[in-house]
Amino acid sequence: MKRFRPTPQLFLLAALCLWPGNLLLRAADPAKIVLVAGQVKEVDRVGHHDYLGGCRLMQALLGQTPGIETVLVEKDWPAEESVFDGARALVFYTDGAGKQAYLGTPERMDRIQKLVDAGVGVVSLHQAVEFSPPFARQSMAWTGATYTPLSSRGHWDSTHDQFPSHAVTRGVTPWSINDGWLNHFQFPEGMAGITPLVWSGKVHTGSPEGGNGDIVAWTCDRNNGGRSFSFSGLDAHSAWENAGMRRLVINGILWSAGVEVPKDGAKCEADQAMIDSFLTPRTAPAAKPKTVEKKPVAPK
Repeated sequence: MKRFRPTPQLFLLAALCLWPGNLLLRAADPAKIVLVAGQVKEVDRVGHHDYLGGCRLMQALLGQTPGIETVLVEKDWPAEESVFDGARALVFYTDGAGKQAYLGTPERMDRIQKLVDAGVGVVSLHQAVEFSPPFARQSMAWTGATYTPLSSRGHWDSTHDQFPSHAVTRGVTPWSINDGWLNHFQFPEGMAGITPLVWSGKVHTGSPEGGNGDIVAWTCDRNNGGRSFSFSGLDAHSAWENAGMRRLVINGILWSAGVEVPKDGAKCEADQAMIDSFLTPRTAPAAKPKTVEKKPVAPK
């Protein structure tokens, strides 16, 4: 009988299987993405700043990519911070101007900083891109840009049909929209690590001719190897109806998590009924009283 003699390769394979954390299994683990929704105002127009509805929709869209695990934080900050353990990317869709819950205490900022230092991806959507001046250092480190007193915001029409070659723009189709934008960010010297992806401004609308001042979506290859994606649009839930914009955001999340974006872009199919199904119920604001124009009284 021929006796079995283990080869060095088999010894190596056995050692890897017994290694703490099991490297072979870890390589096949799903990519964990944590979606953090900001507080949704109860009294407001349906769809306006619907951070929870948008995060729930992103969760469904990301589920169309195999190997993705998502965790949803429904209101500002998790009750158990362990939800961040093992995350490959964090997605923040929240209010800005320093109102972000993750900037609320030194402990929370320290928690996010440690994740950033470990190379975890950071995605900032709509007002989450605006860090107030006391948090400028965190803004530059986490997103690759800062919102300054010279920055601007507003609503205007723009058409987006010119995109640079980048993993995040794969399969992105043109769209036109009247969105709420933030622009004129301050970027690092020489745009180090920054790749502009989408532009929007009142003069050049969606054209790259607007230059760095009109950048409203960008990626940042951080110094430690981590990745960040920022997009200042998405003021209203109806923006998700644009297939090109959906793909840009989903591609950006996957790229930030270190997941290979398919050559034709991530799958992000959604019809009107699906998009509307994630709207958060709201109480309509009270109607403004009508002013009655007083007729001039003729002199007696």
